[in-house]
Amino acid sequence: MKNQEIKEKILDGLKLTYSRLIEFKKQKKTRLVIQRGDEIIKISPENL
Repeated sequence: MKNQEIKEKILDGLKLTYSRLIEFKKQKKTRLVIQRGDEIIKISPENL
């Protein structure tokens, strides 16, 4: 397997994980907490 193929599989896995996380947060009605630079941001499930 070439490095490019491995990179693509990793990126595809990350995208899938992120979409599942969003769906999970919507189902549980809990906030998504992210960091942008030095700032911590909490996003309500209605805004996802």
